[in-house]
Amino acid sequence: MKLSELFNNLNIREKILMDYNDSDPDLTRLEYDSRRVSCESCGNNGLGGVIFSCVKGGNVDGHDFAAAAVNAGAAVLLCEHELPLDVPQIITARTRAAMGKVASLLYGCPADKLKMIGVTGTNGKTTTTYIMRSIIRASGAKVGMIGTIVYDDASEEIFAEHTTPEGPDIQLLLAQMAAKSASYCVMETSSHGLDQGRIEGCGYDVVGFSNLTPEHLEYHDNMENYFEAKRKLFAKYARGNWRGAANADDEYGRRILGEFADRISAFSLNQGAAGDGVYRASILKSGVNGMTVEITLADGRTFEAEASIVGNYNAYNILEGIALSDFLGFDVETMKRGISSCPQIPGRLERFSFGNGVTSFVDFAHSSDGMQQALETIKPLAKAQVRVLWGAGGDRTAFKRPVVGEIMARLADHVVITTDNPRSEDPASIARDIEKGVKMCPRQVRYETIFDREEAIRFILDAAEPGDIVLIAGKGPERYIDYGTHQIPFLDRDKVLEWAKTRSIEALAK
Repeated sequence: MKLSELFNNLNIREKILMDYNDSDPDLTRLEYDSRRVSCESCGNNGLGGVIFSCVKGGNVDGHDFAAAAVNAGAAVLLCEHELPLDVPQIITARTRAAMGKVASLLYGCPADKLKMIGVTGTNGKTTTTYIMRSIIRASGAKVGMIGTIVYDDASEEIFAEHTTPEGPDIQLLLAQMAAKSASYCVMETSSHGLDQGRIEGCGYDVVGFSNLTPEHLEYHDNMENYFEAKRKLFAKYARGNWRGAANADDEYGRRILGEFADRISAFSLNQGAAGDGVYRASILKSGVNGMTVEITLADGRTFEAEASIVGNYNAYNILEGIALSDFLGFDVETMKRGISSCPQIPGRLERFSFGNGVTSFVDFAHSSDGMQQALETIKPLAKAQVRVLWGAGGDRTAFKRPVVGEIMARLADHVVITTDNPRSEDPASIARDIEKGVKMCPRQVRYETIFDREEAIRFILDAAEPGDIVLIAGKGPERYIDYGTHQIPFLDRDKVLEWAKTRSIEALAK
């Protein structure tokens, strides 16, 4: 695409093109990392190919790397103020938001070629997207997925770096999905991604809201700002005759339902009349290996579905997926097949059963709500004791640490405090914050602090007896421990399986 064509079609307020020598290069892609710009990728003797976007981050300013990008072959700059460099420059107020729109045009507006499904909320986004992907696959259609654990372009998966990637990465993934004949994209939309405009260039046909609990307040400052970021999915990015679903059992879900009443349907686990316009579910049977759920659609139709996941909060995730699938026109049999064929979600109450009678779950629970939901789910399933291992991340919402500590002491029989991602904080200081909550609980519970996470996992699994359930919580599918200055490879599920192997204990099921 010629620069002139891009600029003329770019719907960005306050845009200015600083033109140099009437150059009108051919452009093929956008980069926001100067290390990913290279002369080999630029045609027309270095005058074509790459736009470099100068993004201001928390620690670095992309404008400082513009010269390096131009030296590497960037033909055009997308920036927030004019730079003393002899290349055309598109100047706009917010490059981070603008670059999604630029990339969308460069890649042929791929979101317009797909049915776009967006889900948001504090908890449940990942599981809901996996359920949606499974239902769509059960229909025989091709679907891509963008989320916390993997990016799936409809033919292969790669490990995700962010829940919601930067705008150019989203647009490239969407273009790859469209090129591989995908008809749908299901996508987690995080509060950071919504607030920073990373999903500019996307419009969504169906959207869902799961819940809102205290999280990411080190970024948003307060719950109202956090909610406003989530609300943007409905107010700003839904398109056309869009439909949505929101959790009527959540305070913020009810706000969404009230504001967008003509577009959004409710889902709920509370009892109500069949055919009252609300999607409802009840758990008929539950065990460590899964559950049977009775689902009532908004029009009153009822059916049962078998799922390999457990817990009330997963019933909410199933309901959200069912509502969004119903909007898309999938029939009941397709929904049932999709739910029953959905595999365990990595790091979301991911189950490991062993020959010594112990069951372990690896879960991402890193907030007070997430921990309470996880423990309340597994406690009724345990034939003996519940043991939990957890450590809070550093440089994040600190007030939750004693709150989670109290929840663990109240709902579990054995607590091991360990390291998560300490980042720049002292792990011992983080552990002391958690310990305060454990001690606040009137119920006396056994607890230890073991900073080495691998050692802690081995310790709590060694302590477990037949009938016990061990919850390894906090990191879920994360593949590293972040010490601020460096990261080390680490995956909880691998450590659980390594423990079983070194103890010669048979892994019966995962």
